[in-house]
Amino acid sequence: MTTDTATEAAALAPAPPSTPAPTHMTQPATQPPQPQPRAQQKRQPQPRTKPRRHGTARLVAVIVALSLALIATVVFSLGIGQYSLSPTEVIGVLLQGVGIDNSWAPSTSTAHAVLLEIRLPRIVLGLLVGAALAAAGVLMQAIFGNPLADAAVVGVSSGAALGAAASLSLGLVTFGIWTTPLWAFIGGLVAVFTVYGISRSGGKTEVVTLLLTGIAVNAIAGAGLGFMTFLGDSSSREQIVFWQLGSLNGALWQNIALITPPALRALLASPLVSPPLHLFALGERTARHLGVRVEVLRIVVIVTVALLVCAAVAFAGIIAFVGLVVPHLMRMIIGPAHLPLMITSILGGALLLAGADLIARTAVPMADLPIGMITAVVGGPFFLWLLVRTRRTSGGWG
Repeated sequence: MTTDTATEAAALAPAPPSTPAPTHMTQPATQPPQPQPRAQQKRQPQPRTKPRRHGTARLVAVIVALSLALIATVVFSLGIGQYSLSPTEVIGVLLQGVGIDNSWAPSTSTAHAVLLEIRLPRIVLGLLVGAALAAAGVLMQAIFGNPLADAAVVGVSSGAALGAAASLSLGLVTFGIWTTPLWAFIGGLVAVFTVYGISRSGGKTEVVTLLLTGIAVNAIAGAGLGFMTFLGDSSSREQIVFWQLGSLNGALWQNIALITPPALRALLASPLVSPPLHLFALGERTARHLGVRVEVLRIVVIVTVALLVCAAVAFAGIIAFVGLVVPHLMRMIIGPAHLPLMITSILGGALLLAGADLIARTAVPMADLPIGMITAVVGGPFFLWLLVRTRRTSGGWG
């Protein structure tokens, strides 16, 4: 009985919970990723290095092409005009100008006077102005974070022209030959700080606000130029009209010597601020967290822009759209990296002004077209296309 009772109790007792079968018994185990062979590990970085080599090769090719085109344009422009010279004669006169005797230069003194005293100063001034305006455009687009920023579009060139016109109409000679460039610098600096302060909001620049601010600054500067024209004598009026149209006519070596030091300093400083501008493109807050002194960078860039625009406007007038067209064309070719973009834009701006000046001198016989009109013919349609493109990509005008 005892055995039967124990047997029944064991039969009636609840069965212990069944232990699930081990996973490795019912399902195939997931194999951990096997380490790749060393040969495959070495092959992985290769696709990353190829684009860099390709981008470097493209950058070098663009720089070489721009340099060769610039040299060819300068030599051709020096030889063409009412007094024609062949390229070999141009090179011969230039070599004699630096003290190297050769048989290529013509023996007449007229060729030397036309080339060294009339055409060469004009072309050198055009190269400086084009490089300065293109570099100013790159810096303004970077610091504003907006592709539509340009010295002429937002009114900086007009502000600089107003300062220069005020010095002439009011007869200011406090600083001697530096008076007009200094007042042009002050006018450009006030204009760029005004545009920056009004158009920036929440760490970004709205397209509509930037354009409307530029329209307002240009209108105020235009009214001031009109008032200075009214106050000035006939000589100052002609110079004010000359600034409004933009021209390289009447370039002199003493003027070039006056604006070259500040222009070269600003051009040399422009590539130095390119590394922090890469971080600035991520946003002011991010750049500040990454160690960028945003306020110092902003002031340095704005002062550099004012120096560049002052150097361009002081003796060449308002030449529009160079800082808008050239950086965008270079950005389409080589990408948005600031240092390569700055270098190629400087070369492209000099090339654009050299070509525009060549057209201005030779398009109409016995006449000299305003160079600002030629750049506006090129830059106006480009600006309209850029507006439409910006609206489509951003989904509106904000």
